[in-house]
Amino acid sequence: MTDKAPLQPGSAGRFTDAKAALACLRDIYDRNTAFLRDRFAAYTQGEEEGGRNRAYYPYVRLTAVSGAAVDTRLSYGFVEGVGVHSTTVTRPDLFERYLLEQFTLLLRNHDVPLEVGVSEEAIPIHFAFPNGMYVEGDLPPDRLTKLPDLFDLPDLARMDDTIVNGTCDGGPDAVKPLALFTAPRVDFSLHRLRHYTATAPEHFQNFVLFTNYQFYVDEFIRLSREIMEPSGDADLAAYRCQYDSFVEPGDIVTTNQNLGGTTDVPTARLTRMPQMPAYHLKRPDGNGITLVNIGVGPSNAKTITDHIAVLRPHAWLMLGHCAGLRHTQRLGDYVLAHGYVREDHVLDADLPLWVPVPALAEVQRALETAVERVTGLSGFALKSIMRTGTVATIDNRNWELRDHREPLMRFSQSRAIALDMESATIAANGFRFRVPYGTLLCVSDKPMHGQLKLPGMADRFYRERVDQHLKIGVLAMELLRAHGMETLHSRKLRSLAEVAFQ
Repeated sequence: MTDKAPLQPGSAGRFTDAKAALACLRDIYDRNTAFLRDRFAAYTQGEEEGGRNRAYYPYVRLTAVSGAAVDTRLSYGFVEGVGVHSTTVTRPDLFERYLLEQFTLLLRNHDVPLEVGVSEEAIPIHFAFPNGMYVEGDLPPDRLTKLPDLFDLPDLARMDDTIVNGTCDGGPDAVKPLALFTAPRVDFSLHRLRHYTATAPEHFQNFVLFTNYQFYVDEFIRLSREIMEPSGDADLAAYRCQYDSFVEPGDIVTTNQNLGGTTDVPTARLTRMPQMPAYHLKRPDGNGITLVNIGVGPSNAKTITDHIAVLRPHAWLMLGHCAGLRHTQRLGDYVLAHGYVREDHVLDADLPLWVPVPALAEVQRALETAVERVTGLSGFALKSIMRTGTVATIDNRNWELRDHREPLMRFSQSRAIALDMESATIAANGFRFRVPYGTLLCVSDKPMHGQLKLPGMADRFYRERVDQHLKIGVLAMELLRAHGMETLHSRKLRSLAEVAFQ
């Protein structure tokens, strides 16, 4: 228990050292959330003294006084124009590396101090518990009724996506946003991630693979557990040592035996899997690989990327299956998306259909190189198994049952070569959230040419292709990581008046 009162709104100091600024910010957050947790613990015991219990998020602010000599080769780390730029911050423990990088770049680019202080944004009591305590669960009905009178509760009006969507406009004299997400918006997503994936946000890595098939999950589990095992081959052991642990739903951790860990896994596994389980092949620097089984459909694809985006990953890729639309395609061929027809509709209100979603050269090159290395094909020979083109994403799984004339016309006009239900959503949300994105699909059926996805055909296809496809995705992520973050975060994802934190 703490007897310290929460810190009240106001400046706590100005800093020219990134570590000092972060330390101050963390002190504010730790003290104010500890106060809320202590007061709630007292409330569960029947104590109501002291009236309303309120504590506030910390903030960081930069006042740009003149045009700075900004290094614009990066897509982040500087503000657009003069004025005050500010954001509230949560979970400085979780975002320590990220915040240090952002603070360092701001100080270097603008040569003015960073101001850290206590904001006027109240911390909801639920968000004072980082591990997702179910606050209301321990309260009898009469105490639950009084909760809003004594504590701040989550308010959806305080956690929208107007900054990300470019619709936040407070006028020329308003304080400008410094980050894409406010602290309440981040906290909301951190708690939803735990709910949807059954793993803590701390385990998520900076490179994320999305799939919609359990076969890929099974292969990722097999591969990750294999990496945790010792090897007598020096080169293989060195490769495996870059990953220190593997985490499965329920936060079940297997540590790397090559690093002195153990593969003894607890037997208390989840009795019921979450809606979108996540698996994490972790590195000490956070640059490992996370795989999420998003299930079927654009709604799931939007939901999970809405929340993972607050973690600011370096890249995310869709690995899945698609319907091949061309007669010349064969089952098992790969499709590297370079454009999307967006008929998923879930993002229409956030990212208008007239907004192009471009292919990102860095991601495209990594995927093509990974296909070459895993398959052993290159140049003209690679064209025999992989095609680059437009992927159409639709929200109607049974589109085949409609009058074919309408979809056939659209597919022909758009030059689409493949159809699925998730890829355009993941790419479009990557564009919206400034997260580098890409898509590599595998043709699993050709419904317009009499090759339907039927159980016997599908099982044979899955056995033959899943292992290779997943290895390509993992290798592509490792290539992106080796290439460096400076080139991966593309400037083409910046808006006209972009925030500094990316």
